Amino acid sequence: MSPEQCRAARAWLNWSQEELAAKAQVSSSTLRDFEAGRRVPIANNLSAIRGTLEAEGIQLLFSQDDGQPWGVARRRAI
Repeated sequence: MSPEQCRAARAWLNWSQEELAAKAQVSSSTLRDFEAGRRVPIANNLSAIRGTLEAEGIQLLFSQDDGQPWGVARRRAI
């Protein structure tokens, strides 16, 4: 997951950084620094952020060519 994907996913959910950090149980500074591109969180924090977004219906998209982050989508409710 890229910082850009994280910001876009939060925007789709209309969540603040503080809301996502609380729901993912990571510190606000971890999320703020990640989204600003200052650092990459440790693996378990990054997984918690991604898992929280995916649990809310966010789908992270990656390039089929090189696996690089590409975008985000919102899954439809069934």
